[in-house]
Amino acid sequence: MLPRSRGEAGRYDDAMPPFRFLMRVRYSECDAQKIVFNARYGEYVDISTTEFFRALGLGEAQASGELDYRLVKQTTEWRASAKFDDVLDLATETTRLGTTSFTLTTTFRRFGDEAVLATTETVYVLTDKDTHRPIPLPDELRSSLHEGARGKLTNHAGASV
Repeated sequence: MLPRSRGEAGRYDDAMPPFRFLMRVRYSECDAQKIVFNARYGEYVDISTTEFFRALGLGEAQASGELDYRLVKQTTEWRASAKFDDVLDLATETTRLGTTSFTLTTTFRRFGDEAVLATTETVYVLTDKDTHRPIPLPDELRSSLHEGARGKLTNHAGASV
C-alpha cells in the first residue's frame, strides 16, 4: 500500500498534493433530484484517469493503445451531492501497486472547499494490447504511477491551471 496523501480530516498533508482535475457539472449530468446522477461519477473518474495518465506523460501511449488496462473493480462512497454548475475538484492518486494491477483513488470536492463529496477506488489490470491478458507492470509505468503527477492541476480543456 502506498502512503496516503490526505489526513483523517480530508486535508492534504504532503508537501505536494495529488494530481487534480477540475471540471464543471453540466445540466444534462443531473437527475430529477437536481443533483449529479450517480452513474456520472464513474464517467468523471474515467475522464480524470485519462487526464492523470496525460499528466504522467502517457497520454500518447494510452491513445495509441500501447498502454492497455482494464477496470476490474470500482467502489464509490458518497458523502454529499454535487449539483449543476459546481466546479468539481477531482484528486487522483495511486494507492496500491500490485504485480499486474494498480489502484487509483479519486476524491471529489467542490473547487475551493475541503469537504469531501465522494471517494472512488478503482482497480485496473494492465493487459497486453493484442491478447488482452494481464501482464506485469513495467518498472517505468510502476515508477510513473508511484510518482503520480503530484502537484499538477489541469482542467477539462487539458490546460494546466
